[in-house]
Amino acid sequence: MPTMQTNGNAQQQRQQQQQQQQQQQQQPAASVDGLLDSVAKLAVNDAVISESAPASAPSASLELDEDDAVEAFDESLLDDIDIDLPESLSTVRPLKERLLSPTDEDIQKFAEHFKRRLDTTNGEMVYDLGCEEDGSSLELTEDELKTAQSTIELVAKNLGAFVARLSAKTPLAAVVTGESENAEKNDIAAGQLQVSQHVLIRKIPKSVQEMLEVRVAVVGNVDAGKSTTLGVLTKNVLDDGRGKARVNLFRHKHEIESGRTSSVGTEILGFDKEKGSIITAPATGRKLTWEDICTRSSKIVSFLDLAGHEKYLKTTVFGMTGCAPNFVMLMIAANAGVIGLTKEHLGLALALNVPVFVVVTKVDMCPLPVLNSTISQLTKLLKSSGCRKIPIFIKSVEDLVVTAGNFVSERICPIFQVSNVTGSGLDLLRLFLNILPLQDSFSADQPFEFHINETFSVPFVGTVVSGVMECGAIHVGDTVLIGPDSTGQFIKTAVKSIQRKRINVPCATAGQTASLALKKIKRTQVRKGQVMLPATTTNEQGTVIPVAEMPRACRRFEAEVLVLYHSTTIAIKYQAMLHCGPIRQTVRIVKVLEKEVLRTGDRARVVFEFLAHPEYIKPGQRLV
Repeated sequence: MPTMQTNGNAQQQRQQQQQQQQQQQQQPAASVDGLLDSVAKLAVNDAVISESAPASAPSASLELDEDDAVEAFDESLLDDIDIDLPESLSTVRPLKERLLSPTDEDIQKFAEHFKRRLDTTNGEMVYDLGCEEDGSSLELTEDELKTAQSTIELVAKNLGAFVARLSAKTPLAAVVTGESENAEKNDIAAGQLQVSQHVLIRKIPKSVQEMLEVRVAVVGNVDAGKSTTLGVLTKNVLDDGRGKARVNLFRHKHEIESGRTSSVGTEILGFDKEKGSIITAPATGRKLTWEDICTRSSKIVSFLDLAGHEKYLKTTVFGMTGCAPNFVMLMIAANAGVIGLTKEHLGLALALNVPVFVVVTKVDMCPLPVLNSTISQLTKLLKSSGCRKIPIFIKSVEDLVVTAGNFVSERICPIFQVSNVTGSGLDLLRLFLNILPLQDSFSADQPFEFHINETFSVPFVGTVVSGVMECGAIHVGDTVLIGPDSTGQFIKTAVKSIQRKRINVPCATAGQTASLALKKIKRTQVRKGQVMLPATTTNEQGTVIPVAEMPRACRRFEAEVLVLYHSTTIAIKYQAMLHCGPIRQTVRIVKVLEKEVLRTGDRARVVFEFLAHPEYIKPGQRLV
């Protein structure tokens, strides 16, 4: 009787197997996961059927998992199952073949890959053409490299981007060991030398609104050549050794007379939309305006020319905190070395957690022993325990590309050696500025918050404020709250127009600098350090309603401080100048928690109080 039940069960299972096969034949080709599941189920059923037969394996074989079932499955059963694997899964073409002879499917896959990378890197990326993803060489000849570059250009064109060649390299040894130099020359002439290159892929902005912008703060001791270097970079003319290149950058008469910057100056350097080349003035001598540069640029580098003299240190600190630079360019004169406020400016950049790169100027007039001494001082300073940087001297394009790609690390510090008179090293510096990755730490999906760092009164326009968008986006016509005033209140107003780099735009988004013209408000009602916040919000039904709660300004706040250096002790009632974003105001220590007094190197939580008027601050903001 048990034998009859076993045979009956076996017949039922065979019928179920045939029904499953008929259903699978009627269905379209399944995915790989579905195929493996079917294979595992059939193998398990087959094992159960064979177990029910009189001559069977031990009963332990019934505990067969799916992996073992797949291995034990007879491949001949696949002939009965009409399932075809996709060609993309059965044959994967090597990267070299896809670059040299691409199909429409290859172009589409390249486009999807580049689009993902461009979306995560703010619309620009550096691609190593001629190497696999693991860094191994594709062994391309020069002719094949040109073909591969044409493929990349086709993909970039479909994405609305351009491709610019940055550098070429030979991953294999250029000189063949044991052979003459003529063999190498013959390989080069025949196009057989294996090469690869880095290319820059950048999206072409449709308007000034989408243009990339990188803010670079230029700091360093007085007479380090900051303004002269900016004049040479932005005007594309060499200096005469007497300050000819810096004259156009000064804003005040006393700056021209003394040659020293006393305010926060701004200059821009534009890279065009075709090959990423620097936009320069035409040969006719007509000067380019900011509008001319921005309308032709795919990327803008905004330089903040800060003061180097000790009596203008507060202005320099305000420029570093209020203008939110993405990078800091520390200038050091080769003939002077690390002197004056160089260490203070470097410490300020480290305290604000801003990446730093160093430019050593005046190398043409500096004797070699003095230059070596300056380099030794700089290297020692960067490697010190308080800085902990890795100095990398940029001497070739290959070094530059690799360093710029890894500059997101806080440990790396590139060093350039330039001369504004002879032009030595300036090309490497310009290329480095071109491929600097934009570190976007601003949130675009939050309600907008605009920090004001400058106010103006423009004839026939009215009150204008400029600053940085910390988060969100603001449009023309939006109703906003600006404040706090001397009593801590916020005033309601509206945005009349928005300009970015002196060009009218419909809106400003997170991370951008902009100027906003306001309606029905006097200049005396606005000041540096105020913020603009939304006066309305949108509910779940999409209706615009006033904000539920007005923003609040504070008079007292608690902060964790670290005393870098102070000649005396710090206790209650001590007064200091506080810099927090665009805020610049004197504060008084009300209470020191956990300690009675503070000295150099101490860290503690302190309660501060603003002396003049309350300010709008948020938890997590850095202050100096």
